[in-house]
Amino acid sequence: MQVLNELDHAQKPGDGVPAYSRWVNRRAARVFAAAAVSMGLGPNAVTLVSACASTIGLLLLVVVPASWGSGLAAAALLALGYVMDSADGQVARTTGTGSPAGEWLDHVVDAVRTPALHVAVFFGFQLSFGIESPLKYLPLAFALLSVGHFTSQILAEQLSRYHMARTESSAGAGDAGDPGQKGILWSILILPVDTGVMCWVFVLWGSQTLFLASYVILFGFAAVFAGISARRKYAQLKGLGK
Repeated sequence: MQVLNELDHAQKPGDGVPAYSRWVNRRAARVFAAAAVSMGLGPNAVTLVSACASTIGLLLLVVVPASWGSGLAAAALLALGYVMDSADGQVARTTGTGSPAGEWLDHVVDAVRTPALHVAVFFGFQLSFGIESPLKYLPLAFALLSVGHFTSQILAEQLSRYHMARTESSAGAGDAGDPGQKGILWSILILPVDTGVMCWVFVLWGSQTLFLASYVILFGFAAVFAGISARRKYAQLKGLGK
């Protein structure tokens, strides 16, 4: 209970975070983080557990014929990997064991896992669904989109920090936060781009029609959101250069 209370105070702000991540994933991660702390596991160990869970889930999509059972198992493992991805940071903040190396490891796992999910879908389309239309290439487009968006977000954060570090001594500390972040309504509106939603969409893996329709919808939302986000980040960084 004491660990859970400490984790309550180690939470990141929820403004601008998609609904599933904000109210489901982070709360579940708090429980797993408390268990990890109780067992003496450090944040890097939790990151590796996250990577293993995600890897097994993705392998199920490739090596096991598509079915409701394999889809549910893959979704649960991917969701577990996402929970642990949030738990590692909570463990680091609670125990004071965070480090640049640990943060780097976390980002590397995310950088690989994000496109790997769509690559797995691509192979699943070929091996299980046998899709011959141009839609069979959609996962590759989704992978490129996700990598581009992930990279742009990370790079924008680093450029903002670099600029603030250079100007802090002469202009004082500024607000490095994202002024475009919004509250509860925004968290609900951007639910389709939530990583948790992408994990659980695989419960539809047993139906080619339902999964494909859902996947196309998620791609559309992701493309629009990535465009809006890129435009906002560019405007913010351009403003910093003035």
